Amino acid sequence: MTQQELQHLYWRAGFGINPNKLNSFFKNKQQVVEALFDNSKSNTPIQLDLSFMEGVTSKQLKDNPEFSKEIRAKSRKKLMDLNYAWINQLVEPKELLREKMTMFWANHFVCKANSVVYAQQFNNTLRVHALGDFKAFVKAISKQAAMLKYLNGNQNRKAKPNENFARELMELFTLGEGQYSETDIKESARAFTGYNHDFDGNFVLAQPRHDEGLKTFLGKTGHFSGDDIVNIILEHKQCAAFISDKIYRYFVNPKPNQKHIEAMTGVFFKDYNIENLMRFVFLSDWFYDDANIGSKIKSPIEYLVGLTTTVPVKFEKEKDLIKIQKLLGQTLLNPPNVAGWKGDKAWIDANTIMVRLKLPSVLLNSAIIALDEHDEFKKKFMQNHKGKLPFKTIPNWTTFLENFETVSTEDLQDYVLQGTINKGTADFLKTLSKVSKQEYCIQLMSLPEYQMC
Repeated sequence: MTQQELQHLYWRAGFGINPNKLNSFFKNKQQVVEALFDNSKSNTPIQLDLSFMEGVTSKQLKDNPEFSKEIRAKSRKKLMDLNYAWINQLVEPKELLREKMTMFWANHFVCKANSVVYAQQFNNTLRVHALGDFKAFVKAISKQAAMLKYLNGNQNRKAKPNENFARELMELFTLGEGQYSETDIKESARAFTGYNHDFDGNFVLAQPRHDEGLKTFLGKTGHFSGDDIVNIILEHKQCAAFISDKIYRYFVNPKPNQKHIEAMTGVFFKDYNIENLMRFVFLSDWFYDDANIGSKIKSPIEYLVGLTTTVPVKFEKEKDLIKIQKLLGQTLLNPPNVAGWKGDKAWIDANTIMVRLKLPSVLLNSAIIALDEHDEFKKKFMQNHKGKLPFKTIPNWTTFLENFETVSTEDLQDYVLQGTINKGTADFLKTLSKVSKQEYCIQLMSLPEYQMC
């Protein structure tokens, strides 16, 4: 594998890779890809200290409004801690591909929870199933307390079915829009009646609320349960095609190639094994086509974590991590709606591109960059913070220099930027000072091309 191909793989399967690791790799594609999967066999759950919930009961919360208010406030604060913990797990992953897949699935099985207990359970469920059996994954998601509350599944009962989850199950999670009828939604909803959870978030089937009657769904009739509905959905190749298309757009190229997606669909439909599908993608020659390298706009989290992969940086105040996510337009655990973030070109607008181009200097160089009086970044941040920097950070330039020791300053662009550099940028790079490797790195990260991976 070439340097460019290795970097491409590690931007898709992770958040970039540094030269010190790059040079230690085998050059055989099969070995490199298998190493990615081997390193993600295990699973490291996020485990916050949630001792504030010990001994708390639903009756206490119901009977004592002040106590309930206090618990909710603690839960909100802990949700911020969960955000930080997830970011840290992405920055320093023990299982790189599993963490990238977890982030992908979080924007597929979209869910938002006010309870940190349920949010942590849901996040770890994504992590457990991220490379496993898709059928078991969908069934597990349908029984998560966070999802049951988010899509009103816990209000779904016999004689008064709630159709929210049934609709999104097909439209967003498995088949795609237009692949089912309104009758299918109604019959599916009946199968999920009685789904609930206890106070700790464990799944409970409330049998008296479950509709045991005959249901006709996608052409089949029976006394179907929720698990049966999932089984029937996955019998349709459209489900494998829908997931393959989404994975292609995220991991390969936002512009779909139907020939390649059909090949992926054939692999996935055999057994719905996510690992087998991802292995097929990463081993395919077309994955490394020039057209796919540098074709994707980094999501805000990919941008932030990727920057930190190149230059490790710590925030003096963890809450500044939330500020940056909000500025860039993607706050983990807080999706805009059940459809999630649109991605690709939707990540960039007049405001977010301005923030992205200035942020490397703010985070890594104490904002030492030309800022005239009309500069929007200066107006938005410096003035709003009484002339002080909005973020206090500690960049680790020592580690950066160690990681890039074998790379000359002139060649730094080949490692920091992905894909083909246009002539205008190439000419501009020739004019930049290359005396300092650190300064040149910041200048490269301040280019529009750095937004691509």
